[in-house]
Amino acid sequence: MRMEIRDESKIVELWLTREEKDDLAFRESLKPIYQKYKEQKYLVAVFLSGEEDLYQQTRDLLLYNRRRQAEKEVQAEKRAGMVMGS
Repeated sequence: MRMEIRDESKIVELWLTREEKDDLAFRESLKPIYQKYKEQKYLVAVFLSGEEDLYQQTRDLLLYNRRRQAEKEVQAEKRAGMVMGS
């Protein structure tokens, strides 16, 4: 487990490995950490290791976002052309 405390934003990040994610006793042992930081008005975010290929998933997401941005830009240009041509 990796724990990062971000005091400026009052967030505690807990990063669990696949083994930790699947270990119910370990997950139960985190409750005192949740309670401690809840009392200090921190948000505790738990990130669980996934089963998919991180590189492939990230690449696909970036490509999708780039495509969507290009589509939005084309639509904005068309709307701008329609306004100017009116």
